[in-house]
Amino acid sequence: MKVLFVGDIFGSAGRRAVRHFVPRLRAERGIDLCIGNSENSAGGSGVTIDGANELLGAGLDLLTGGNHIWDKREINAYLDRPNSKQLRPANYPEGAPGRGHAILQDARGRKLGVLNLEGRVFMKNLDCPFRAADRLLAELRKETPCVLVDMHCETTSEKNAMGHFLDGRASAVLGTHTHIQTADARVLRGGTAFMTDVGMCGPWDSVIGMKKEHVIQRFLTSRHAPFEPASEEVYLQGALLELDDETGRAISIERIQERLPA
Repeated sequence: MKVLFVGDIFGSAGRRAVRHFVPRLRAERGIDLCIGNSENSAGGSGVTIDGANELLGAGLDLLTGGNHIWDKREINAYLDRPNSKQLRPANYPEGAPGRGHAILQDARGRKLGVLNLEGRVFMKNLDCPFRAADRLLAELRKETPCVLVDMHCETTSEKNAMGHFLDGRASAVLGTHTHIQTADARVLRGGTAFMTDVGMCGPWDSVIGMKKEHVIQRFLTSRHAPFEPASEEVYLQGALLELDDETGRAISIERIQERLPA
């Protein structure tokens, strides 16, 4: 099974990159399932219903989230819809809208479990993502040996720790949130594909998606300056996985980086 996972989709530029590249990549690379992190897809902060539907219509089969999933109030009801294709991190406390895991099925009937987690270092004091992974991974593996984990967190250490913690149990542990694609894509000893951060779908001529001038002013003056999404040098970044359908082990992981024509 071939699975494409694309990193944080940032604003209208990121959505444009998904519309342009995902259908082409699916056809050219024989990709069976496509997943993307949508938590920054609405102006760089949050998800709207229209934006989620646009991404799903562009060829993504499922959307994951992170700490900005709640930024647009309208998304709460969308998360609670039966069989919603928008996840939120699974380790939010009981009672939070939506769900943090799902089972996808490709055109050949093969199943892929997807688990969305959020880290705690320099972030919210949520339920433990490691214990949530233990519990939910066992549940997903009852249906399929193939499970992809989106580990959405701030520090490389927490992402690396989750990769090794789940090595041999998850097919892939892929990091999101920091918007910078890392060069450490590899298959760990137990057969789990790992990458600290798969990167960003959005504008490179920016500071992690926002207009660089505004961010620099914040650093120079320590005063509030309004952030505004950038729009130049648009890339789609992510990871392409090949998984063994029978064992769930990763065969390979490849960094994906495509630049949108100017």
